[in-house]
Amino acid sequence: MISEIFVNLPVSNLERSLAFYTKLGFTNVPQFTDANAAAMRINEHAFVMLLVKDFFRTFTAREIADTEKTVSVINSLAVSSRIEVDEFMEKALAAGARKNRDPYDYGYMYGRSFLDPDGHLWEVFYMDPAHIQSEN
Repeated sequence: MISEIFVNLPVSNLERSLAFYTKLGFTNVPQFTDANAAAMRINEHAFVMLLVKDFFRTFTAREIADTEKTVSVINSLAVSSRIEVDEFMEKALAAGARKNRDPYDYGYMYGRSFLDPDGHLWEVFYMDPAHIQSEN
């Protein structure tokens, strides 16, 4: 069973990324932070690892995606209400994020998305638990 998730992101400027994710409410984990990387705790089981690009390259022989031109993943964060979606989005924009697209509303699911300072795509959404339970 998977107990935690670590999303690893290549970043151009570690200090800028640390400041951005701190403003989103993520918490730095100092014992996993140095000049090459920073661990940011989202919650008890989820982390974002910010890796400077040269260090990120040591984990793969593949080319790092140009996030201004391509998307390889959408990092999605579920929150407890539609209000929290809007609050988180406003916090992200105030911290330096760029709006990705207009909000979407499928009735049972509402979300918004943004690009972080390095162009990584993030989505924050709320899904009505009653809808999930009705599918079972």
